[in-house]
Amino acid sequence: MSEKRSSHRRDFLTGRSAGQVAGDALVRAAGHIAEFADALLPAELSTEASQPAAYVVTLKRRAMACDFEVRLNANRASQSTQSATAMRALDLVDELETQMTVYRESSEVIDINHQAASDWVEVEPRLFEVLQVADRLFQETDGALDITGGPLSRVWGFDRRQGRLPSEEEIEAARALVGWQHVKLDTERHAIRFDKPGVEINLNSIGKGYALDRAAELLLDDQVENFSMHGGRSSLIARGHRTGERGWTVRLRHPLRPQQVVAEFVLVDQALSTSGSATQSFVLGGRRYGHLIDPRTGWPAEAMHSATVTAPTAALADALSTAFYVMGEEQVAAYCEAHPEVQAVLVLPAERGEVRLRTFNLGEESTAR
Repeated sequence: MSEKRSSHRRDFLTGRSAGQVAGDALVRAAGHIAEFADALLPAELSTEASQPAAYVVTLKRRAMACDFEVRLNANRASQSTQSATAMRALDLVDELETQMTVYRESSEVIDINHQAASDWVEVEPRLFEVLQVADRLFQETDGALDITGGPLSRVWGFDRRQGRLPSEEEIEAARALVGWQHVKLDTERHAIRFDKPGVEINLNSIGKGYALDRAAELLLDDQVENFSMHGGRSSLIARGHRTGERGWTVRLRHPLRPQQVVAEFVLVDQALSTSGSATQSFVLGGRRYGHLIDPRTGWPAEAMHSATVTAPTAALADALSTAFYVMGEEQVAAYCEAHPEVQAVLVLPAERGEVRLRTFNLGEESTAR
């Protein structure tokens, strides 16, 4: 294995990126804001470019129940080679979905869920790295990031996108099967075991980000240095810059007012992920229940509209945006104070139908209307 790829693997485990010193996310709060659906708007919709937008080449693939999309600077001399590499990166996303899915008849994760309660199960080394990241984040977020939460998603009906209000007894029965403390990792053998039947893992909160990290590794190793790639417009990784700009621009929509923007990010060698429940929810008795469930209580989180995180890796951003959504403002503040490499923007309810922005490691708190 080349030294270059080895350095990418160390970056994934330690939460550092090759461009971390040179690049941080910049954010500008906007005066108007918009609906959360498809929270990340395409980079070419930036309205503040100092020159006409340069052409980009876009390649798309359906995977993990969303569209994955690679964007490359148009370059006639190298376009054919770069596009071929981007297609191989999208092929890799397909392969990783086959490994991680719990929605097909078989996968490595399904095999783990079937076998790990009765014996140690060896895990493919790169997938084991994802489990190590999940283990670390479970500890750092006081259980807000917990990839054993599948039974709760099922009892609320969100696994089938058919939300329902379960009984207290159903919730408690599901909670009895949830908790990363029931998972044991053997780092020497790259093996996993559960300490009780019924425990399972589900990588929905980190898998897209991990796939983006792996795809970015492939692109960089093949000398593609300037690109952005997103999965479902909720998670994105950016390397290098768009022609004529400092980085790659991404916009965050308002959760309540369509066609308005709450914030704009310029990503330079960074990843970004946004979590919110507007796209998967149901209303009962005048109360909305979203699909992001706090694994510590068994109930959908509802303290904020969205949580957006920028971080050195997409896996970290993906997982933390989910965790931050259920943690609440003060827990997020404490986490970001201890982890200056992570930036966050929370979109919170305010009076009279307005929203409030709270930012961490990016600047002062601001209000948008």
